[in-house]
Amino acid sequence: MASRIRIGLLAALAITVLGVPIGLLWVAIAPRTAYQVSGGKGLLADPETETLIAADGWFAVLTVAAGLLCGVAAYVLAGRLGEQGLLVGIAAGGLAAAIVAWRLGHLVGQSGYRHALRTAGDGTLVHAPLGLHAYGVVLAWPLTAVVVFGLLEALDVANRESRAKLAAGDAGGGRPGQADEVGGGELDLEAAPTGRDVDRREP
Repeated sequence: MASRIRIGLLAALAITVLGVPIGLLWVAIAPRTAYQVSGGKGLLADPETETLIAADGWFAVLTVAAGLLCGVAAYVLAGRLGEQGLLVGIAAGGLAAAIVAWRLGHLVGQSGYRHALRTAGDGTLVHAPLGLHAYGVVLAWPLTAVVVFGLLEALDVANRESRAKLAAGDAGGGRPGQADEVGGGELDLEAAPTGRDVDRREP
């Protein structure tokens, strides 16, 4: 149990750190929404803009891709480290990493935006930092990781069950000079001595 907890914590911590590059990548590729300064506040410049939806969409794409990679990596490592600890680790770590990516992406440009609202004249266009409006997308990372891990495990892509059965061996294998078992031990046949027919009986 202690080993599973340790593996889960290490996996969760390692995945959480991945939220930093994902958040920065989100900032780099997602469009930012333009606001018009009015009385020290920001008003949406284009009410029909799709940048708000695009920001959520890009966040979902990036976190789903990250969850896919985490699920595959966890399955590969599960053969040596165990399944239960890694499964919990990728679920908790994926959620934590998604939150880290979201908050980091929102912080980038936040101070500049607030400064512009305080100092810029009315009518000035400024770009707000990224944000999420469909908060459910933070679940994309952990859900994808768990689903991918479960599918790979169910399909037994690495043939672990087959190898485990082969390693266990067959309990009924006979050796020369010993009795062999037939039908799960219900019938025993004597091994024939060398050079003799088992059906013949000496007078």
